[in-house]
Amino acid sequence: MSPIENHAETENTMTESDLRTQATEIHEQFSDQLELTVDEVESRLETLVNEYKVPTNEARRSVVNTYLDEAGMERDDLGGGGNEKVDIAEIDSPEEWVDVTAKVVDLWDADSDAVAQVGLLGDETGTVKFTKWSKSELPSLEEGAVYSLRNVVTDEYQGRFSVKLNRTTTIEELDEEIEVGEEDVEVEGALVDIQADSGLIKRCPEAECTRVLQNGRCSEHGEVDGEFDLRIKAVIDDGGDVYEVIFDRETTEALTDIDLEQAQEMAMDALDTSVVADEMTEKILGRYYRVTGPTFGRYVLANEVERLGGPADPEAVLIKARSI
Repeated sequence: MSPIENHAETENTMTESDLRTQATEIHEQFSDQLELTVDEVESRLETLVNEYKVPTNEARRSVVNTYLDEAGMERDDLGGGGNEKVDIAEIDSPEEWVDVTAKVVDLWDADSDAVAQVGLLGDETGTVKFTKWSKSELPSLEEGAVYSLRNVVTDEYQGRFSVKLNRTTTIEELDEEIEVGEEDVEVEGALVDIQADSGLIKRCPEAECTRVLQNGRCSEHGEVDGEFDLRIKAVIDDGGDVYEVIFDRETTEALTDIDLEQAQEMAMDALDTSVVADEMTEKILGRYYRVTGPTFGRYVLANEVERLGGPADPEAVLIKARSI
């Protein structure tokens, strides 16, 4: 279990008594500004913690921010504790509550009744996918419009970060224009390291989830029958900088000449999925590649990959990998 998953599990063991205590404290903070009851505050907290599986410290901060907005107060009026306002390029961790100002670049057809809207947000630093849940009952976003979005939660899939809009999110349309920044980059260099969770992996099969399973468990849905997938998390060194690169199933198959069916057969024969990552490492470690794709936080997502030459000096590659 990762530190994030362990933190979320620990934070979400809150008892009814704990919820009541938190609700009472929040009620006392806003009793002079808003007409609300402790039961109403507790209900908001309970929804976030039990329904959305939000860590309790984040749930409290979300509820406090909601009441700050309703009271017309600034985020630092209660001594801090509000969300951080971030640029899209700064989104590089899942399960964080943030505020963003962004333009709706594109809207897509939702493939689930649970999703009201899905599309792409952008600012001067890049773009990020967004999902707005149907049960959030939020107003519709319009393509081309710019919004201040408060209380959105970050998520991650294959190195691609996204944001989710939920019932605590506040949406304010702004009378301004944003020039969305370019996001594709080209990286050329030696592939010097293969990181953990590469090769043959399993993902959660639940709709809108697809998290990588750890020991057969999804951090949100618990023990599930996972679905096999391929990916490589690699490090490429261009001689001056190092880049963390995510290869999805399609680019992994092109990179290694090992498809998903072959990978499953290899793992079945050996009764061990690690043989797939080992075989892939032998094929690609130390070789030179040109990779093109968008950046998501600290990652480059490889949409196109081209092999440039033979392997680098093995000893030099290992020294570089160990120094990362």
